[in-house]
Amino acid sequence: MKKKIQIKRVLTSLLAGIVLATSMGMTAQAEDLPYDTYNYDYRENVVLTPAAYVPTGSVTGQNLEIDNFVEPQDLCVAPNGEIYVADTKNNRIVVLDHSMSQVVRVIDSFVRDGAQDGFRMPQGVCVSENEELYVADTDNKRIVKLTPEGEFIKIIDNPQSEILEDDFEFTPLKVTVDYADRVYVIAKNAFEGILVFESDGQFTGYFGTIQVKITLWEKFWRKIASKEERSRQQLFIPTEFTGIDIDSDGFVYASNIDSEGVQGVRRLNPKGEDVIIKGESQNLGGDLYFGIYGDYGGPSEFIDVVYRDKGIYSLLDRKRGRIFTYDREGNLLYVFGGLGSQRGTFNTPVAIEVVDDRIIVLDSFQGAILSFGETEYGSLINDAVALRYDGDEALAIEKWEAVLKLDENNELANTGMGKAYLTAGDNKAAMHYLKLGMNRKYYSIAFKRYRNEILKENLSLVMSVVILLIVLGVVYKKFLKAKLKAKYKKGGLT
Repeated sequence: MKKKIQIKRVLTSLLAGIVLATSMGMTAQAEDLPYDTYNYDYRENVVLTPAAYVPTGSVTGQNLEIDNFVEPQDLCVAPNGEIYVADTKNNRIVVLDHSMSQVVRVIDSFVRDGAQDGFRMPQGVCVSENEELYVADTDNKRIVKLTPEGEFIKIIDNPQSEILEDDFEFTPLKVTVDYADRVYVIAKNAFEGILVFESDGQFTGYFGTIQVKITLWEKFWRKIASKEERSRQQLFIPTEFTGIDIDSDGFVYASNIDSEGVQGVRRLNPKGEDVIIKGESQNLGGDLYFGIYGDYGGPSEFIDVVYRDKGIYSLLDRKRGRIFTYDREGNLLYVFGGLGSQRGTFNTPVAIEVVDDRIIVLDSFQGAILSFGETEYGSLINDAVALRYDGDEALAIEKWEAVLKLDENNELANTGMGKAYLTAGDNKAAMHYLKLGMNRKYYSIAFKRYRNEILKENLSLVMSVVILLIVLGVVYKKFLKAKLKAKYKKGGLT
């Protein structure tokens, strides 16, 4: 079955490549973009779309009149709007103002117990709701907690627990903090999941372990294989997380690299259970295994995730430099971005964040923060999804109608219209748009409601017809019985 699905995806990707090759030149010239913007329809075919976001600029150390960033690995937007950059090889945290036009401060050291201390290859940075700075000080194997100005508060290091292996070495890569000041850490070689620390720095355990499924054939082969053959086989160990963010309800969004290209992100509840919704396609893996040109580079590799608002979240694909955005229901909203040397493309994208209506991406190789602004098309989709999230279906209809004027084949917009009409009770209109949106689940609901509606409206007529048929049946039965009786008497039968 799995082989058949992969063959289907190969053929789909090759066909999509042919379609794109004949149409992309005109589209790229029309919008003057260094990347393609597209989505997938319900058959998993690639469909070109208007651009949801376009490049608006980039920022480097040189622009900011400081030393250039050297292989920065993370960025974070603080509650007050300031932007923190983990400038890894410069061993510093650079703080920018909200517009990213000037440096607010540079933190490269702090005073601890009366002595000067500093960072060594910091790879992660986060600012909590309480405006406290957390730094994943990677080569120093610790989390450093500071004030926004860089004054020392606490060190979190060397976690101790029976569940940790004896030779476990704490090497933090990414860090985030929830509303209760619990600290979540992605650490190197921590395959069991995300490490969680209480506000006092006490390690409490792993969180959100990704279970690896082993087929019956793989289990059988490992039993009969020799020791040497087993040593050459793939190790069946859980996947490491790559990026992390927390929404306003305290749910943890964590990206990971999925070798199957099916699920590259999880939404973890307080128990560490994945409660994310996968949508109609059951795919949260970015490009469908082979990418839009039928290339064999493998599936998308999500390196970071950012929760935006109203159930919307975006994922950064390091393999092809693309940004995939989904809604709460697991629908792919839009795709943009790419690798290259042109304005607005990436070399080594490592982190993603959102500032107001802009999406910003940190490129490690370029040592730059690239900014993207939403277009009318992107704004309409974001607004429509937000209105549906809030339950304002009537207003959402106006937004989806505007989307369809820009992209008449947008299945998401047609489905959005259908759902809105379904909520409003206009089942006939809902059926029309849900059919265009190829949404079988909601079309069935609309059809059943419309059928019941028709039956209800014509109930008196239906009942009259039923009663008439019953009466006719009774009369016919009596007439037939009398006729047979007369016939029998005429023949001399008793």
